[in-house]
Amino acid sequence: MHLDVQDLRNFYYRSTLGRAAQKAVRDEMLELWPDATGQTVVGFGFAVPLLRPFLADARRVIGLMPGPQGVMPWPAGMKNVSALCEETLWPLETGHVDRLVMMHGLETSERPSDVLVEAHRVLGPGGRALFVVPHRSGLWSRSDKTPFGYGRPYSTGQLETQLRQHGFMPERHRTTLFQPPSHKRFWRKTGPFWESMGKTVSPVLSGGVLMVEASKRVHASTGPGLREVVKKPLSVLAPKPETAPV
Repeated sequence: MHLDVQDLRNFYYRSTLGRAAQKAVRDEMLELWPDATGQTVVGFGFAVPLLRPFLADARRVIGLMPGPQGVMPWPAGMKNVSALCEETLWPLETGHVDRLVMMHGLETSERPSDVLVEAHRVLGPGGRALFVVPHRSGLWSRSDKTPFGYGRPYSTGQLETQLRQHGFMPERHRTTLFQPPSHKRFWRKTGPFWESMGKTVSPVLSGGVLMVEASKRVHASTGPGLREVVKKPLSVLAPKPETAPV
């Protein structure tokens, strides 16, 4: 079940814990995708907190928000680029997206398979998708104080298997949000320390959020027509029987 857009907005933009989570996840995303100049960047679910760095140089930035969640105008103080859509029917042409970020869109959907089919459809050749979900072994998926405490948490293997089944090729994965999901002042002040420490001892200390980057897998044509065409590729240069020299 999707969370309400008002609750998501209040968490990410009006709480210190939400702003810390936004920064941690966005910093990891920018290490994977430092530049999107001239590209079409799309966020689905509630991914707009991660998209602001791309507004200046990307060709186009779009924030898609599913109907059960609701939509809000974004970004504040600028021309709106967010839109309400059916979660399994996006108002985008096939193969026109270069970068796709999905956060709070997969784990809360009642039709995750159809969501992935739609994500695969809109992604263009050479495009990349980044799936941000609650980490099954992290603290954040066990607390309902944050949006990552709702929906289905994933392990790395579970998410990568699901992506492969829908035509994606997992390329890289990371975890983040090692700081406790607490609003208490002590944990907020020490948040940067826990993020730094978590990257060093991540096999021991599990991050609250799992991020998997995947590319669109396109299969080469194997139809009989292709085999017939290339069987004798130079036959077109052979002389016709009636013009062949005697």
